[in-house]
Amino acid sequence: MSNLRFALPSSGALFEGTSKLLDECGLSVRRANSRRYTADIPSLPGVDVLFQRQSDITIEIDGGSADIGVVGLDRYYESRLERGDTVLLHDGLGFGRSKLVIAVPDAWLDVTSMADLADIALEFRAKGRDLRIACKYERLVRRFLNENGVNYVSMIHVSGGLEAAPVMGYADIIADITATGTTLRENGLRILVDGTVIESQSVIVGNGRALANDPEKLVHARQILEKIEASQRAQKYQRVTGDIKGESEDEVARQVMRRRELGGLDGPTISAVHTGKQSNWFTVQVLVRKSDLPSVVSHFRELGGIGIAANDVQYVYREGCEAYDRLVENLKPFKESGE
Repeated sequence: MSNLRFALPSSGALFEGTSKLLDECGLSVRRANSRRYTADIPSLPGVDVLFQRQSDITIEIDGGSADIGVVGLDRYYESRLERGDTVLLHDGLGFGRSKLVIAVPDAWLDVTSMADLADIALEFRAKGRDLRIACKYERLVRRFLNENGVNYVSMIHVSGGLEAAPVMGYADIIADITATGTTLRENGLRILVDGTVIESQSVIVGNGRALANDPEKLVHARQILEKIEASQRAQKYQRVTGDIKGESEDEVARQVMRRRELGGLDGPTISAVHTGKQSNWFTVQVLVRKSDLPSVVSHFRELGGIGIAANDVQYVYREGCEAYDRLVENLKPFKESGE
């Protein structure tokens, strides 16, 4: 058995987002310096961190050089092998949000939809040439064009900026990644109303065969998934604490639960306040959604509550880990065929 190899983006927005996420989850990466391409996670022995270009991560995982990794969903679907070993472990880390879109020059006033684009492609064909589209995601774009009946297209692969391609004359339209569309608009390009190829964000993918057949790697993958899931869930909640007077814990509980929707995630936790004499005061704690906080504070006040405080929580665990449960299901084919 060997360590779990965890591939992370080596630069750019996904590197920054991944670093922030792991820090928030208590999985901070220890790296000797920014030029080192290997690191570790002190709180999680048995995990080796490998820094890779985002465009290479899915390929490395499919090839078995890494076991799991963080990558954009668009890059994952573009790069993975059709019958390869990669599986989706976590489908939404909450950062790196963007869209791959089809954009045409503003001068194409009559082209607003994919159906219009299909007609334009036919017109180009009738004139003896294909519609040229500059892009970096040829596989995703070609499939999207086929699904929308856009034929007779030549794909122009571009490694740098795409926005200038129509102006420079080596492409007619582009398919590009955008978060807000601002850069496209500033360069005289317009997104088709139904021209979104894929909505993307950062995800975790893994080598299904490696995880299915190495229990230690699977344990480490579960630890990572559980911490991320619990940390993300915790961002929606706060713990409210206050002292409320009553005859007994049960009586205080009944008062708090008069408004059941404000009783917290799993009901209140109540304990007696020990002052050395009979005081009939009880400390009440509830875990509530942040959106419910004002109502909960008002409810505590109505019950005569004092010393009311609200605090963020780092993790909220449930009975199981949804991401891990999905992973176990996805690993079954690899377990059955991997003996």
